[in-house]
Amino acid sequence: MIAEQQNILKTYFGYESFRPGQSEVIDKVMSLTNTLAVMPTGGGKSICYQVPGLARDGTAIIISPLISLMKDQVDSLLALGISATFINSSITSTELERRMTDIAAGRYKFVYVAPERFESSVFVNVMKKIKIALVAFDEAHCISQWGHDFRPSYRSIVPNLKRLRNIPVFMALTATATEEVITDIQGLLQIEEQHVINTGFARDNLAFHIVKGKDRTTYIRAFLEENPDKSGIIYTATRKQADTLFEQLEKRDIQVAKYHAGMSETERKLAQTSFLHDEKPVMIATNAFGMGIDKSNVRYVIHYAMPMNIESYYQEAGRAGRDGEASDCILLFSPQDIQLQKFLIEQSLMDENAKQQEYRKLQSMVNYCHTQGCLSKFILDYFKDRTNQENCGSCSNCVDHLEKTDITEEAQMIMSCVKRMGERFGVSMTAKVLKGSKDKKIQEFNLHTLSTYGLMSAYTEKELTERIHFLVAEQLLATEEGKFPTLKLNQNSVEVLKGKRTVDMYTAPIPTGEDDDYYKDLFESLRALRKEIADENNIPPYVLFSDATLKELSRYFPDTKEDMLQIKGIGEKKYDQYGEVFLQVIQKWRTEHPEAKTRVKISGSPAAPKTRKSETEGPSHLESYKLFQTGKSIKDIAVIRDMTTMTIENHLFKAFQDGYPIAWNIFFNAEEETKIIAARDQIAEPKLKALKEILPEEYDYTKIKAVLVKNGFM
Repeated sequence: MIAEQQNILKTYFGYESFRPGQSEVIDKVMSLTNTLAVMPTGGGKSICYQVPGLARDGTAIIISPLISLMKDQVDSLLALGISATFINSSITSTELERRMTDIAAGRYKFVYVAPERFESSVFVNVMKKIKIALVAFDEAHCISQWGHDFRPSYRSIVPNLKRLRNIPVFMALTATATEEVITDIQGLLQIEEQHVINTGFARDNLAFHIVKGKDRTTYIRAFLEENPDKSGIIYTATRKQADTLFEQLEKRDIQVAKYHAGMSETERKLAQTSFLHDEKPVMIATNAFGMGIDKSNVRYVIHYAMPMNIESYYQEAGRAGRDGEASDCILLFSPQDIQLQKFLIEQSLMDENAKQQEYRKLQSMVNYCHTQGCLSKFILDYFKDRTNQENCGSCSNCVDHLEKTDITEEAQMIMSCVKRMGERFGVSMTAKVLKGSKDKKIQEFNLHTLSTYGLMSAYTEKELTERIHFLVAEQLLATEEGKFPTLKLNQNSVEVLKGKRTVDMYTAPIPTGEDDDYYKDLFESLRALRKEIADENNIPPYVLFSDATLKELSRYFPDTKEDMLQIKGIGEKKYDQYGEVFLQVIQKWRTEHPEAKTRVKISGSPAAPKTRKSETEGPSHLESYKLFQTGKSIKDIAVIRDMTTMTIENHLFKAFQDGYPIAWNIFFNAEEETKIIAARDQIAEPKLKALKEILPEEYDYTKIKAVLVKNGFM
């Protein structure tokens, strides 16, 4: 059975092995065990039902919340030669009747349906008569009343489904679920604890950034000018923001589309199609756009304003980099965002308990915007994901802090003020008291008589507010939850006030460009070919090959079908349809660029370079290696190339894996190498953090990684 599943994975989807968790989920579904898969966006959730759907007899029914998601998935399956269709409100009654006839005849392996369809007796009667392979709930957090995108229609159909006696197994899949949402899904679908496969929420290819104090429109214009050919999504908090930004960018001849609920269905459909087909690389949208959008080559997601909660933010930001390539998630923060989100909560139709829950989530979102710790780790902690406790090394709080400032004294002043105000007021009033504001409310509450009134008059209210939010985010101050959260002291506050704990703040840079190690002109040629073929077939370009696949083709230059089948994302089915024409473009480019060299053998083992690098610009990691060979230090190269030292180290390790020699004694000596290898042999999962913990303190990550690279363990 395992061999059959791997054969399906390779033949149809072009992957040699399953990603973490996929095989375990598939095994459970194949053994007819109700299963919940919690995997990050881009973690390969669709494979979890597509492989068993192909392996089992009958039709796989996929319940999906959005029309756009269904069409994307069906397009992808049809491109692989797999029979699939969708049933939703976008098709005519004539087309619906035809498709229902074909479903009843068992002509489809996959049928995607909207949850409302199960309220139709005609549809349910057809379901009763066919052989069903499995029923999968995609975006399963929509089932839960505690989910950030709860849909009552999604939840209400569960009892009706359970009455269908021909459903052999249920599965649910989601990328964003808190513990209470997971528990709720388990109860609804009768999934036992041991059948919840949670691979964690980490997305290592995403770099998160918080940008403060910048004019948002100016920042976005500059960003788009720096990244003209990259596909991205810009999320706004309101329709008005989306309309205004769209008009401003369109006037500057930037190719943008927009999407929000105030547009007609036809307008939204045209905008989405132009974005998916790479005709308009930038989509400006409210949160009405995107759940389940499977566009794999989104290189950045920018939030024009702070979202209401971390679940929504992570799901929206997670639409970047679904192909596994490096991508940026940028949040443009302004203090006014907090008031806007409070207003939206207050104007909602939720009951009071639900509103209080949203205020708690909003406070976590505010804390995220003010933390100085690792942004990725903050998100993982929010979801109680303990699988990876290391800092990401790529977010704006991890890379090259520009300045470290001791604000212990300021923190003590703020905490003293909170105490003297009776722990009864929020951030804004505390900042006003410290500033010495003449605000009428200060007088009304007699706060101008406090000893801390005007204590920090040299600061602006904005600076004070920023510092208070930072202290809350770092849990050095607590808040009482609600619409108007009041500040409280906690044990950490006491330690700061007693001088037992210091407080540091940093300022961080905004994102830098990606590190490219492939030939860009070949990539662009393949990209143009992909667009041409996609247009001829009326499908989105990424359905043919992802950007990640095109980049591998632009690194490794396959010569034959066998070589090409070694490339990630190319299986027999894809090669039969498109392989030859892509090979022709690669071969033509190689003829025109005889100096270009393959990074590694297609088989995957390190190889000596075919030719020495020419003076023409090539892969970025070899530019670093070239400087290293001239005798420059890693630190100097980092300064010259405007990169982090970690990036330069990784460049050198990559060059070694390509066959270039390295003088390892600058990283470690023989004794250290022996000790690291011995330590590696002692532990079951020899990851960097685990090794660091059992080795002496002076053995840093660079030293450990260098030994592992040299000895072929990485």
